[in-house]
Amino acid sequence: MEPNYKEIVTKDASGFVLLADYVPSIIQEIRYYSTYNFIGDRIDGYEEPCALMTAEAARALRSVSNEMGALGYRLKVFDAYRPASAVKHFVLWSIDDLDLRMKPFFYPDLDKEDLFLRGYIAKQSSHSRGSTVDLTLLEMETGREVDMGGPFDLFSEVSHPDYRGITDEQYNNRMFLRDSMLRNGFKPIDCEWWHFTLVDEPYPDTYFDFPVSSAYLRQ
Repeated sequence: MEPNYKEIVTKDASGFVLLADYVPSIIQEIRYYSTYNFIGDRIDGYEEPCALMTAEAARALRSVSNEMGALGYRLKVFDAYRPASAVKHFVLWSIDDLDLRMKPFFYPDLDKEDLFLRGYIAKQSSHSRGSTVDLTLLEMETGREVDMGGPFDLFSEVSHPDYRGITDEQYNNRMFLRDSMLRNGFKPIDCEWWHFTLVDEPYPDTYFDFPVSSAYLRQ
C-alpha cells in the first residue's frame, strides 16, 4: 500500500547537510531557484541557490566526485533535495493550460499532462526524500559541460539514458557518469540520464518540506 503523503511530510532537517561542505569542488546551478526551468518562475521553497542532501547521500556523492576528479572532471548539480511545496508548485502549474511559456525549451513535443503520465514529473518526488540528485559532468581542462546528447530537464525520449539516436560519444558520456554513480551506491531511472537516487537512502518513506536554505540548516 502506498504511504499517505500527508502523514509522512516533515520539516525536520536534522539529517541534512550542505552538499558543498562535503564536496567543495561541486559546481551548483540550481535551476529551480532561477527562472530558467520548465515553469519559467522560481519554484516555491527554493530560498537559496544551494544543494542540500542527506548526509549519507552527500558522502556517497563525495566518492563519485573523488573518482571523477582523478579523471579530470567535476560534478555539476542542477537539483538535489526538493521541498514537497516545490512538487505541489509543479502540480498546480500543470493544471494551468494557458501557461506554456517554456514549452519550446523543455517539452516541445509533449502536452503538459503527458509530463506526469510519462514519468518526467512526479506528484511525489524522490527528491523530497533528500537522497536524489540531478547532475552532469564538467571537464576541468576546458570548463565545459560534457556533451550528454541533450540538456537537463528536456522532457523527451532523447533524455532516456539508453536512447541511441545520439552519437556514440554522447552515449558513452552518459554511461561514464552512470557507471560511476552505480559504483558508488546510486541507482538511475529510465527516463532521465541526469537523475540518480541513493540505493540505501536513509528516509525511504519520508518526504520533507523545509526550504532550500543554508540558514534553515543552522536553526
